[in-house]
Amino acid sequence: MKYKDYYQALGCTKDASQDEIKRAYRRLARKYHPDVNKESNAEDRFKEIGEAYEVLRDPEKRKAYDRFGNNWKEGQDFHPPPGWDTESSFRNSQQNFSGSGDFSDFFESLFGASRFQTRTGYGNRSFMVKGEDIHAKLAISLEDSYNGSRRTITLNRTAIDQGGQPITQPHSLDVAIPKGIIQGQQIRLEGQGSPGMQGHNGDLFLEIVFIEHPIFTVQNRNILLTLPVTPWEAALGSTIKVPTLGGPVDLKVPENSQTGKKLRLKGRGLCSKSQKGDQFVTLSIMTPPAKTASQKALYDTMAKSFSFNPRN
Repeated sequence: MKYKDYYQALGCTKDASQDEIKRAYRRLARKYHPDVNKESNAEDRFKEIGEAYEVLRDPEKRKAYDRFGNNWKEGQDFHPPPGWDTESSFRNSQQNFSGSGDFSDFFESLFGASRFQTRTGYGNRSFMVKGEDIHAKLAISLEDSYNGSRRTITLNRTAIDQGGQPITQPHSLDVAIPKGIIQGQQIRLEGQGSPGMQGHNGDLFLEIVFIEHPIFTVQNRNILLTLPVTPWEAALGSTIKVPTLGGPVDLKVPENSQTGKKLRLKGRGLCSKSQKGDQFVTLSIMTPPAKTASQKALYDTMAKSFSFNPRN
């Protein structure tokens, strides 16, 4: 029984990450699947790839494999060391493997594969490879999130033609945008990713980004607005119509308010079923220009009436 280099079978290095191993397996499995590849060695290569992935995909089995791989060279016989117990090492494994010839003698000796029952047995062509997940960004307005909405998007998705060759096709989807979704969150569309090989399609993950708004900015779930006010509105107090994502509302400005004062409109942010957001209004006092003689006289009167120095 000869040692088999599973890393070489997948074209990976020994320090490859689990994601790198997964991507290598899916790429090679599609390439050598006998339903797609008609070369004489495709079936053997497909089995070899599957065997390698069944070991390297599982951290415990990979660790056990690496334990011996450090001391073997291509062509050496495999002799388990004293005390090596394949059955007890993987008694609680949740993976299902075939003991009916789908895996090599090396695999069975190392992992006791004959103890497991097959789930997908290659012999009856029910071997399934899930398609790749697709990740994309979806730009929406703040109003889309505030109210909840639906969007139709079109993606270029990979498919397999009748000849087994990958092709790119436009694919339209109706996407429901949940009320209160925030930037960075994802919408998962099950089965809308890349097609699988006799298996389930991958999923589509849409990451939310917000389109820049002309007057609002967003901070997590809170909506921020800078509101210009006149000196008399700030000094005397007033009620002002303020824009929100849900429409204008009345905001009470307290007497003697200053630039930078923040007022809260509760529940006027991005609210989901379980989380709430508010709108925060920051006052900015705008001084009108004195263009006429009477306007200048009014400012002169104010200067004489108030002993106020903002620099003190």
